[in-house]
Amino acid sequence: MQAVTSMKTTRIDLIRHGEPRGGRLYRGASIDDPLSEKGWRQMWRAVGEQNHWQQIVSSPMLRCLAFAQALAHRHGLPVSTENNFREVGFGDWEGSSPDEIKQTRPREYRAFYADPVSNRPRNAEDLHQFGDRIATALEQTAARFHGQNILIVAHAGVIRAALGYVMEAPATTWYRTRINNAGISRFLFTSQGKQLAFHNLPRLQGGATDPPE
Repeated sequence: MQAVTSMKTTRIDLIRHGEPRGGRLYRGASIDDPLSEKGWRQMWRAVGEQNHWQQIVSSPMLRCLAFAQALAHRHGLPVSTENNFREVGFGDWEGSSPDEIKQTRPREYRAFYADPVSNRPRNAEDLHQFGDRIATALEQTAARFHGQNILIVAHAGVIRAALGYVMEAPATTWYRTRINNAGISRFLFTSQGKQLAFHNLPRLQGGATDPPE
């Protein structure tokens, strides 16, 4: 994987989708619930009235893509879909809530959060392979839209993997990071390398829209 090397900074904002209908579940890539009314409100509040981007890229899942298309329509922006930004597969946990897994599979639940690499739910996607998928998609997106400000509408797992890639954090630590619905994280791809500008911001406003010196 070759990083962008020219002088222009590429700014990538990753926003987690808002609350889907049905509330908090392990959905992975097999359950395609749309946003709830609350989820739509969370997303519009997070991005504000101003346009901060030149390009929108979205996961193909409805809870991401519907908002990406609505935002693109509002500001007259191009939007594209990237299949590799879909959520990590949770295997047999998909469709269940965290509370259900805690009650019905307590040992499995504790083992997963202690070491999510070695203790995957049955039939879940390999976490290292997922991380490679996200890292490749990030690099390809940064290269394709080099020098632009990009919004990626995706999932908590995608943001965790992006943080892990940029900060060089091992996959065993990824689930120690909180990712709120509609939380925004910013990454800068520069000639000096990749940087995390901020994480899990609830709303873009004022100086928070400007990259640091």
